[in-house]
Amino acid sequence: MEPPGAPLRAEQTPANPPSGPLLQVRNLSVSFFLDGIHEIRPLRGVSFQVQWGDVVGILGESGAGKSTLALALLRLLPSYGRVVEGSVEFAGHPLLTLGESELQAIRGAGLSLIYQDSAVLNPVLRVGDQLVELLRAHYAWPQRLYRERAMAILEDVELRDVDRIYASYPHQLSGGQRQRVVIAQALVCQPALVIADEPTASLDPNTAAEIIELLGRLKRHSQTAFLLISHDLAPLESLADRIMVMYAGRIVEQGPRNEVLLQPQHPYTCALLACALTHTTNDPWLGKRPVPTISGTPPDLMSLPPGCAFESRCADRMDMCRTRLPKNVEESPTRTVRCFKFGG
Repeated sequence: MEPPGAPLRAEQTPANPPSGPLLQVRNLSVSFFLDGIHEIRPLRGVSFQVQWGDVVGILGESGAGKSTLALALLRLLPSYGRVVEGSVEFAGHPLLTLGESELQAIRGAGLSLIYQDSAVLNPVLRVGDQLVELLRAHYAWPQRLYRERAMAILEDVELRDVDRIYASYPHQLSGGQRQRVVIAQALVCQPALVIADEPTASLDPNTAAEIIELLGRLKRHSQTAFLLISHDLAPLESLADRIMVMYAGRIVEQGPRNEVLLQPQHPYTCALLACALTHTTNDPWLGKRPVPTISGTPPDLMSLPPGCAFESRCADRMDMCRTRLPKNVEESPTRTVRCFKFGG
């Protein structure tokens, strides 16, 4: 039984999906009100789309607004935060104005979140019970079907000995196994869109590489769309169709993956990519060279400058950058950049 008003799930997505985007975000702004007095705006005028079945990557330093964006889309902002401007449409549903029951029907079944830390797992519930709990929230099935679906998703995320995993508590699993369970939770109801918030951040490099490979296989074998949030280039290089670069709460550049990575335009994107270590392993001097860094520090969100937020750290800054905020320039139908160097 489908929950009332639920959007399309991944396996229901038609071979020729609707012409409109799956997710449409327009001019989204979020404020945090500290002590009821001081206002911080971690998200400012964010606009973008996610098409059916696509993977859109979000790249930026800590504090850029990436995780705040994820929470805002799911309406899971902390009590001191609220959306102050903008709209979000998911499969035709206006997410920001839905009632709580309608929203609960969409979370998990239509739109879900992969957390960056497996600490979100309930330590006193077995893995299988946590998966079944999610399924029961959305579907009225015979009991055996809940277990069958839970076991199937554990196999889909390439866990071995799924009978043991199903009956285990989180503390009885390795870090990599727990992260695969977190991914299984996000996918168990086969949502049309999954937000992956730094899904490899808490893992060692080898396990992180395994998770990236797993997400790549899931992308190829399903019709699920992903919004992939990362401060690390590796997942985006492997998985993203498009990349958005965020700085101080704004999207400063976005476009097709290869265009953004091979021909970056915004000075911040250029600086980020210059800081990324080469993937070539046969350079004997790699470990002896100083790691490039971006000079300065990100701006204080409580007192952003009137001009470009990156101005104080930018090697290409001009006088106008201090006093005026550059506009978003459409370089092509698929490419935008917010910088005076390109007419902003």
